[in-house]
Amino acid sequence: MLWLGRRIGVGAGAGAGAGGANSGGATALVRYFSRKRAENLRKINPRVTPQEASSIARNLYDVLKQHGPLTVSNAWLHAKDSGVSGLNSKTHMKLLLKWMRGRKMLKLWCNQVGSSKKFLLSTLPEDPKAEQLRRESEVKLQTKKPSSIKGRKQTR
Repeated sequence: MLWLGRRIGVGAGAGAGAGGANSGGATALVRYFSRKRAENLRKINPRVTPQEASSIARNLYDVLKQHGPLTVSNAWLHAKDSGVSGLNSKTHMKLLLKWMRGRKMLKLWCNQVGSSKKFLLSTLPEDPKAEQLRRESEVKLQTKKPSSIKGRKQTR
């Protein structure tokens, strides 16, 4: 708790104006907890040399770009069919995909329809198929919203 008190500014500047120390501390606290956690690349071990990892990543990137947003299992099938060399197993491919996400080469996003979720891997925003799927899922969510609000009473 000592580090939290220092970050907020407890006990710092007894002569501060009205709320000077607290408002700056609150701002720092909000800023600290609202940051997105970074992917820890040091813990992702692609189990191959960095040169091999980059060449395999390039081949996987090409497969994902060619076939559009894919699930992990579909990506594995397409990678086997296209003959990506250097992949030992599906688990090895998953490690490399996570490594690629950490290096901002891929994006993982969720397409939720009703109660089922499907996680899709796609290349960065340049992928037109991914944009189309996102728009379709947003339209489905918007059509469900008004029907659930329709029967409720509004309180003021």
